Amino acid sequence: MGAGSTSSRPQAISARLSSGLSGPAIMLVPSACFALLAAFPAAIPQQLPEVLVQADNTVIDRSCRVRIPAGMVLEDADGNGVLHIQASGITVEFAPESPLLGTPVGIPGDQRKGIGVRLEGLEKVTLRGFQVHGFQTGIWASHCPELVVEDSDFSRNWCQRLQSTPEAEDSGDWLWPHRNDANEWRQRYGAGLYVEDSSGIVLRRNRAHHGQNGICLDRVMDSRIYDNDCSFLSGWGLALWRCSRNVISRNAFDFCIRGYSHGVYSRGQDSAGILCFEQCSENVIAENSATHGGDGFFGFAGREALGEEPAPRKEFDYQGLGCNRNLLIANDFSYAAAIGIEMTFSFENEFVGNRLVGGNYGVWGGYSRDTLIYGNEIGENHLAGVAIEHGSGNRVLANHFYKNRRGVELWWDVDDGLFDRPWVQSNHQGAIGNQVFHNRFEGDQVGLELRLDGESSKVPRRLTVEAGGNSMEGVARPLVLGGEAESPKTTAAAFHPRPQPDYPVFGDSRPIGGRAHLAGRENIVMTPWGPWDHQAPLCRTLSQSAAHHRFELHHMAPPIQIDLGSSGPAVRSELLKEGERWFLGLHSSIPGIHPYRARIRAANHQSEVAGTLWAARWGIRVFPWTVDPRQDEAGWRRQAYGEGARFCVLPELRLNYGHGGPSHLDLSEEVNRAQLPGNQFGTLATTRLPLTRGGWQLTTLSDDGVRVWLDGRKILENWTWHGPTRDTAYFKLTEDRDVFLLVEHFELDGYAVLELEIEPADS
Repeated sequence: MGAGSTSSRPQAISARLSSGLSGPAIMLVPSACFALLAAFPAAIPQQLPEVLVQADNTVIDRSCRVRIPAGMVLEDADGNGVLHIQASGITVEFAPESPLLGTPVGIPGDQRKGIGVRLEGLEKVTLRGFQVHGFQTGIWASHCPELVVEDSDFSRNWCQRLQSTPEAEDSGDWLWPHRNDANEWRQRYGAGLYVEDSSGIVLRRNRAHHGQNGICLDRVMDSRIYDNDCSFLSGWGLALWRCSRNVISRNAFDFCIRGYSHGVYSRGQDSAGILCFEQCSENVIAENSATHGGDGFFGFAGREALGEEPAPRKEFDYQGLGCNRNLLIANDFSYAAAIGIEMTFSFENEFVGNRLVGGNYGVWGGYSRDTLIYGNEIGENHLAGVAIEHGSGNRVLANHFYKNRRGVELWWDVDDGLFDRPWVQSNHQGAIGNQVFHNRFEGDQVGLELRLDGESSKVPRRLTVEAGGNSMEGVARPLVLGGEAESPKTTAAAFHPRPQPDYPVFGDSRPIGGRAHLAGRENIVMTPWGPWDHQAPLCRTLSQSAAHHRFELHHMAPPIQIDLGSSGPAVRSELLKEGERWFLGLHSSIPGIHPYRARIRAANHQSEVAGTLWAARWGIRVFPWTVDPRQDEAGWRRQAYGEGARFCVLPELRLNYGHGGPSHLDLSEEVNRAQLPGNQFGTLATTRLPLTRGGWQLTTLSDDGVRVWLDGRKILENWTWHGPTRDTAYFKLTEDRDVFLLVEHFELDGYAVLELEIEPADS
């Protein structure tokens, strides 16, 4: 169906439950959205005069075709935009092969700056065929009702350099989408296209790859977004802030992801195919593909709605606030690092006929109320198919669950911090009135799990569930009860087919299944600048120990040659092929620090990798402690040589203790047998290292406290309780000589890590 059509539910969803079941009536689609079908007349092609653009702050005040000399870079020197559209009712298009470049091609993503195109206070403007690259924000439009942006490309705009590696997550990569009333999204994270305070807009057939954010909308109403491809981004494909009554259909928002390393960690770090924050309601989100995201869809009522921000006015009413009455239908949100659909603290949303396969969770609905989860395919999720804490009136009906760790998980527990929030005080009823009917469970480890844990007088402590008509095939444990949870009330609710509802849908593309060859989370391959697109050749750092760096070479055609240039005889290379993939290893066994620069030449690609290898022998002493090192350092050090201490020798200082402690790392047989605790332990590490004259940079990654001593002089200290944190110190040698390093580390509780790297400092 093309633009302006309606669609019936996919054939796999054959019927809806009768409204005879208790609970609110099923909302088919926000009625206001149907008015959009006739609200936007088709654009009429026309011949446009050509305008040559060669300078910053060029004003466009009439319909025209923009041409920019090939290869010209137009820097936004004053930060207010290169191209300024300043007339309503005009059409501006770009000539083919005429991109607006804000920075040179190939510049790192975090050095792209400025605004490409700026519009403000205009009506009925059409932007067509824009190619805007190398900026912090590609196009920024404010107060522009009935804006049309079509057939444009906002790829390769700003993106953050990610510090997470294939081996370990860096907590500094987490996004924070919780504030945007002052355009924080645009200022902090950039966007290909940023539109605010506008209604009746159309965004269609646009593309944004290889940046951080695709399309960001702030207070956009009654609009339609379709046939766009905002994929292979490190933030959000589409982000909505206080946006309502929009139709978002047939878009591709695939591989909008960060915080993932296959088989190592799966966090997502608040990236998402579609982000929906702060009271976005009555939107129709239909037939989109948002696979391989941090979340597929990430909805949150918002800090204002919860009362985490000052109330906007006196006697502000928190009752019923949220991202409410949204319809998510016939989308594919599979292979999420975290969650397929997350929607929290919100009311009367419908998730119908979606595909939610291969993530951590299919649906997460914390504190949600009156949600309909109907006719979805929910399979192979690592933690749960549907997980709802403190939710009430939610209906899980006629879904197909298969091979999940848990099919449906409902629970009440103590959340004292949240219980005090105005939203919870105004809306929380306990986890009551939930229904699980007519679902098919196949091969799940647990079918239905209910938990009632802890005590609190701040909110009602109740968990009630009705269930009936569910089939369990090959389910190891059909029902699990935890804490004081009681078995669900069994009800033989009838299943009555009803006609398939219509919903508004726009667009001619069919993005679902368009990247089926990349199914599975193993195809999420992260780089320092975001996810790999599986098209361009790629040299990706796979692992880095002190003396051995390993790279994975993707889509490189043989013959492949490695040139170490002037790296020196201490650095050796090894090129291996395993299946269809090539691996490059660089290593050294000679004590000392060895910088390298290796050039990779393939039939279809050339690139360079650089780094530093260092070979050393670390003496590691690990020990439990009872003396707090922040209060009695001498007493703490004495315990390093007490009966509980153990010693081992390692080639590098890279101790990712996690939540387990030294005895869980297989450091040595002696350390393993000691069964050292996961909390309240210390580490002392020493080495002697030959270094050349000049400047050096030493970096630690620690959780908790760390100190580094060089030849008896303290050069780095973060002797505090903290999460994973990088600290850096610099020192200079006036001659080639051996140095003695001592590293002290303590862990209080929770997660723990200690790593140290050293490399030549920039002169």
